[in-house]
Amino acid sequence: MKPEIAEDWKTELNQEFEKDYFDKLSSFVKNEYNSEICFPPENYIFKAFETCSLNNLKAVILGQDPYHGDGQAHGLSFSVPMGIKFPPSLRNIFKELSADLGVGVPFQGDLTGWAKQGVLLLNATLTVRKSTPGSHQKQGWEEFTDSVIKTISDKKDSVVFILWGKFAEQKSELIDETKHYIITSAHPSPFSAHRGFFGSKPFSKTNDYLKSKGLEKIDWEI
Repeated sequence: MKPEIAEDWKTELNQEFEKDYFDKLSSFVKNEYNSEICFPPENYIFKAFETCSLNNLKAVILGQDPYHGDGQAHGLSFSVPMGIKFPPSLRNIFKELSADLGVGVPFQGDLTGWAKQGVLLLNATLTVRKSTPGSHQKQGWEEFTDSVIKTISDKKDSVVFILWGKFAEQKSELIDETKHYIITSAHPSPFSAHRGFFGSKPFSKTNDYLKSKGLEKIDWEI
């Protein structure tokens, strides 16, 4: 893999791309894409790092795997390309967005506008085999994305980390809470959204924190 990412990310992550685990990961991903149907398309694997530079970063929304259905994943966690039906978790995210900020539910699910404002839409695992959730876990992606989280924590100040569900919450141990703001709640999945995701107000909490630090808030309306 030859990651196409923003230059400031490249400066911080180049050493990761040289490590043995990343060589093994690259070989695994190449073989999977050659032999199976995998998502997102290869040129979108690192899209989160192309769209949101490290310098511009204000918030992180962490997912686990890319969507594993046809046409859904395009390199940004929870996001789908314009014209694609909302997966259930994204539908619930938009319900909470509407309730939290009093805005209309979006008509399309492409979150690129968030990413361009400084929201890193990061999955812990950046690839997946079609119809097989978790199929690319424990191959090295988690080591890479843990390094990304640690880099953000070390190099940045006053970043909001939005961690939905137990898997994402475990990543809080990588984050310096004296420098950053962590928002946790249940996952927006239909299986857990009613157990604390709805009513958690992550969007207004993020903007209130950014404002308190003298930073420009995010326009969450799509």
